Amino acid sequence: MAMVAPVEAVGVEDADLFRVDAGGAESNVAGHIAALGHHARWLSRLGDDALGRRLVAQLAARGIDMSAVLVDPAHRTGLYVKDPGRGVHYYRDDSAASFLDVADADAADLDGVAIVHVSGITAALGGTAPAFLDRLMARARAAGVLASFDVNHRAALWSAASAAPVLASLVERADLVFVGRDEAETLWGTVTPDDIRTRFAGVPELVVKDGDIGATVFEPEGETFVAPPAVDVVEAVGAGDAFAGGYLAGRLSGASPEDRLTAGHARAALTLRTTADFPADDAEP
Repeated sequence: MAMVAPVEAVGVEDADLFRVDAGGAESNVAGHIAALGHHARWLSRLGDDALGRRLVAQLAARGIDMSAVLVDPAHRTGLYVKDPGRGVHYYRDDSAASFLDVADADAADLDGVAIVHVSGITAALGGTAPAFLDRLMARARAAGVLASFDVNHRAALWSAASAAPVLASLVERADLVFVGRDEAETLWGTVTPDDIRTRFAGVPELVVKDGDIGATVFEPEGETFVAPPAVDVVEAVGAGDAFAGGYLAGRLSGASPEDRLTAGHARAALTLRTTADFPADDAEP
């Protein structure tokens, strides 16, 4: 999607200057992975419009392979507005991405792919998008490609009651899962990271993020916890995607569980310091 946000950390009603940037969970993750030196290819649908063309140029400038992006002449590019301190406002009804379908998943080239990363936001779009998500995850697992899933429950898109069973089913079909402790409590009533692990004991690699407390990865070999660095937070939206990007980049490099979590925290810290979903300054904290 296109993302509109105030340049300064003030609300939309009071801001004078705004940025128009590429945003969205999966493209954010791809950008962080590319920034850390790995190949990242993004698959989605964009409208045949100025916002879509702007997104392609911006994401390509981040080093993301845009060759799999589909241009949809019948539907517009989605948009959301970040309102610091007040949340996010979505304008994506009938957006091009919501028309991703099973045929798009079947056409995706998985040769040479190590990880397919998807998000629960796609399941919230309705229409043909949930079927696209199901088929792509199934194809990845059938091909021996690691299926990575970020729960990413967005209350603005669907209620917890509607989302909980759908997202639980997707979690249970993934090889690697990212979930926030707070969103898991909202969805499934699991209060602690250990509760989440018990609820999803069959997930081979489960990463539970708990804000400024830290993150824990549960694997068959045991669990590892790493606390984050101290950060002066400007805006939290996008930090979860940054964490996933850092973690997955570490996994691609063969890093230890501790180093994967540390890399995730480092990328999240960059995003927490800006109103953008993706930091313009790529310097490590």
